[in-house]
Amino acid sequence: MERLATTPTTARRRRSWCGLVLGLLCWFGLGTAQAATPLNGAWREAYPRDTPQTVLSEYHAGLLKSFDPSLLQRFPQGDAGNWVVITAQPPWDDSARVLTIYPATLGTVTVFGGAQPQTLALDDFSESLHGHGRLAWQLPAGLAASAPILLKFEPSQTLSAPVRFHLETAGEYARNDARWLVLASACFAVMLTMVLMALSFALMLRDVTYAWYAGYVLCYALIQGIQTGFVFHPMEWQWLSGMALLAGSAAVALSVAFASLFMMRFCELQRYAPLLRVPVTALAVGMIQLVLMRSSRIPLLVDVAQLLLNPLLMIGAVLLLVAAIVAAARGSRQAWFFLAGWTPLLLLTALTSAQVGGALPRLDWLNDASLAGGAFEAVVLSIGLADRALRLRHDRDIVRVLADHDALTNVLNRRAWTERASTLLSGGPPRPIALLFLDLDHFKLLNDRHGHNAGDRALVAVAKALAAELRPTDLLGRYGGEEFVALLDGIPAQQAMQVATRLCRRVHRLEIPVSEDSLLLSVSIGIAVRREGDDVESLVDRADQAMYDAKLGGRNRVCLHADSLTPRTSPHLHVVEKRER
Repeated sequence: MERLATTPTTARRRRSWCGLVLGLLCWFGLGTAQAATPLNGAWREAYPRDTPQTVLSEYHAGLLKSFDPSLLQRFPQGDAGNWVVITAQPPWDDSARVLTIYPATLGTVTVFGGAQPQTLALDDFSESLHGHGRLAWQLPAGLAASAPILLKFEPSQTLSAPVRFHLETAGEYARNDARWLVLASACFAVMLTMVLMALSFALMLRDVTYAWYAGYVLCYALIQGIQTGFVFHPMEWQWLSGMALLAGSAAVALSVAFASLFMMRFCELQRYAPLLRVPVTALAVGMIQLVLMRSSRIPLLVDVAQLLLNPLLMIGAVLLLVAAIVAAARGSRQAWFFLAGWTPLLLLTALTSAQVGGALPRLDWLNDASLAGGAFEAVVLSIGLADRALRLRHDRDIVRVLADHDALTNVLNRRAWTERASTLLSGGPPRPIALLFLDLDHFKLLNDRHGHNAGDRALVAVAKALAAELRPTDLLGRYGGEEFVALLDGIPAQQAMQVATRLCRRVHRLEIPVSEDSLLLSVSIGIAVRREGDDVESLVDRADQAMYDAKLGGRNRVCLHADSLTPRTSPHLHVVEKRER
């Protein structure tokens, strides 16, 4: 391909964009990588008769299990919870400090370090410090920097996820918290914008594919909003307090159901992978049933739904991936868009699941990457939907052109010409409009002597000649057989006679032989000029009568209907060529 020259302005713009991207990467990435206070950590499972004093005594005696708080650590899901002790290493800093737990757990954490124990939870709306995307506790001013901080992870119904601990100065915490808020707000804004756009197109185009996409992205945004705590802080959705587990499980199941319904239509499984359409549909129905079971509040149904959710999620993810790969391999253009958006998110989900099992303890950015991955997928799938809409529109335009044009001559067919002529006659102020009715002379003889293929070639040649002679705004159509019609807007009778005369001469000069005695193909034209109360049918009838008058007058002539005559319009019958026999 020919390479475009790079102007100085273009180069400056590229440098500006590169600088902006690098600046954002540094702001979000390097800024959060500032060295926090080094920590020591220890933990053990909690028992019913434990007290904070006994746990601290065991810690000082070295009876607790050690771990690195800066790495992700998963604590077992015990019946009574887990005790965790965090201690700052020297050099100690007595300035205002904040302890953060990331990612935020959906359960409750009790901190014993001040005058009174304090409860940390995502859905806590008290006046205490609230972290965004994490749990945060501001150390009391009187707490020594070397003093151990005792935490208790209370038992929870949710799956225990790995967490890591940071102890930062108040200034560092505020900067990191602001960065996370900007990132999360941007990601949620992108997802919700795509949802609103899809819903608008679903209503305008009456296409349910956009609705399934909107439902999928909305459910994923809700999942991320609950897991990160964004719906609680800064959104302050107090009505979700205590419902995070139920709402999260329902959103997960519904997101898979909507994704299945969306990809089935988006990737055109009915056409490219019909055998996979049934299991994908079954997956969508099964996920909806899990939501109903989970919301029934019947203990048996709730337990069964919770037991089946994770296996179905893994099976469903693999099924959708395989279906998209098969559809893409068989020619589905949209399947490639689905794979481009779905695969990175699926990979992040697999890595996060591996973290829950204790792997990848240093990749603490996977949760934020899942949030950004959701925004990326929403944008990619939106581009795919836009591409699909353009392709469908292009296909509809082609079908409309094929439906409106004569297959042989490529001029308007009778139906399309009649519709457009009716629109032209009924619209705008009164003005002269002339209708020309054209009939080829001796066309049957041409077919009989030279065959129908020669007749078809003659029709094509005549149609091209007529179209070349008329204006682009004139409506030219094939009325049937060897008959053509032309509607001339803004043309009075005398000028219509001149146009028709040129058409007669143009066709005759094609010199298409009809018989061996040098008889050439010609055309007879009848003209009718619109009068008050005319419609397409009445105008065609009068032009047809004038055309028959031209036939009776010897063919290869133009005849103006008598009702269209004016004192300046005579004679009404005009002979074009005297060579006609």
